[in-house]
Amino acid sequence: MPAAPGTAEWSSRYAFIMAAVGSSVGLGNLWRFSSEAGSNGGAAFILIYLLAVVFVCIPVLMSEYLVGRAGSSANAIDSVAEVAIQSKVTKNWTLLSWVGMVAGFMIVTFYCVVAAWVVRYIFKFIGNDFAGLEADAVAGVFVNFISTPMQVLPWFLLFAVLTIWLVSRGVNRGIEMAAKILMPVFFVLLVGLAIFAVVSNIGNGGTGQALNFLYTPDFSKINGGVASAALGQAFFSVGIGSAIMITYGSYLPQNVSIPKASVIVGLTDTAVALIAGLAIFPIVFAFGLAPGSGAGLFFITLPNAFASMGAAGPIIGAAFFFLAFFAAITSSVSLLEPSVAFVSERFKMTKAKAAWVAGSVMIAVGLISVFGVNPGGDTYALDAIDTFTGQVMLPLAGLLIVLFVGWRVDKAIIATEFADSRALGNILLILTRFVAPVFVAVVLVSSVYGAYFAS
Repeated sequence: MPAAPGTAEWSSRYAFIMAAVGSSVGLGNLWRFSSEAGSNGGAAFILIYLLAVVFVCIPVLMSEYLVGRAGSSANAIDSVAEVAIQSKVTKNWTLLSWVGMVAGFMIVTFYCVVAAWVVRYIFKFIGNDFAGLEADAVAGVFVNFISTPMQVLPWFLLFAVLTIWLVSRGVNRGIEMAAKILMPVFFVLLVGLAIFAVVSNIGNGGTGQALNFLYTPDFSKINGGVASAALGQAFFSVGIGSAIMITYGSYLPQNVSIPKASVIVGLTDTAVALIAGLAIFPIVFAFGLAPGSGAGLFFITLPNAFASMGAAGPIIGAAFFFLAFFAAITSSVSLLEPSVAFVSERFKMTKAKAAWVAGSVMIAVGLISVFGVNPGGDTYALDAIDTFTGQVMLPLAGLLIVLFVGWRVDKAIIATEFADSRALGNILLILTRFVAPVFVAVVLVSSVYGAYFAS
């Protein structure tokens, strides 16, 4: 028989923090953050990103943890419904968790495709495949690979099946185990690569240019497009709006402070993104490469740089993509988890069976992104899903959750959940009620206009 709803718990505060950070820290901090920062003015983008994390993402994160733990159901739909009943408001607020869960599921379908590229590149660097190639040839390797679906397919299936297997093992033997093992290794690799990039490129000017690009904002570059891109990246990176943190909150023991955990996870995720910038941009500038080259920065620009490093290139390249793999797998399991929890509880399945059912659908939908590439390497299907989920669905779900917690959830529930950190909880609640909704609503409108109506 399936476990009773709400019975699963993280084994410790450390396990929860590692799992939550592992959920937040992913390719969004590496592939997506580097391409978004590079395409949106560097420090100008990062400034808005930091403000979004502090004033929007952390309050949203806190709200999702609160609803998850107060709801006592592993799936986000029933958690919101139960909190709505306790608060004597309409259960139509479950719309927020439906939007979030579907968004997270759609994201993981293309996330596994990008992760497949990452896994393939590990072996390309181990095999020293880029040795002696000119810049155009390195770019050609990537374009040829992603535009040949039958080359991508086995790596996609490998990564997707690994994701499903980890989720099928449950909270403690799957998600928690992966996070506790992989996240410390990830942090060591990331810091090591950042130190290498900064130190080795001081003499050639790459480090100085990178620091200026990342930390000296040009305020003239701040506009609605940069703001919407920064908020969308913050939502994608921290992992909010996708029902993940509601589900993770349902496994949260009462002795863990929700406000403190929200701050730790939000700031840790931000620190990882900034350190990743130090690992990437000194190399970019040292080799005279374009920081605004979008997603190609990760799979074309950096491999070009690694290929120019001589004997050290394959080692550094393989280490970098190993780092990306660790980040990808901890995030992919968290993106799939809300859908699996829903299927398990709603259809009375074991967690393992639900994981393979939901995972099979994930693979089927993911094939759209695998095959939705034209011969020139234009990932039109993946880009369409990424745009709709990142710029519409995640901000919409985030707006609904802060309105729900800030204005509709019973104050007695909030007081109970924040009893161990009342002062910090009150500060975050003020942000949830008066700051986050306005910010998210404005940027949601801007994102939708920019994505679908601007010429």
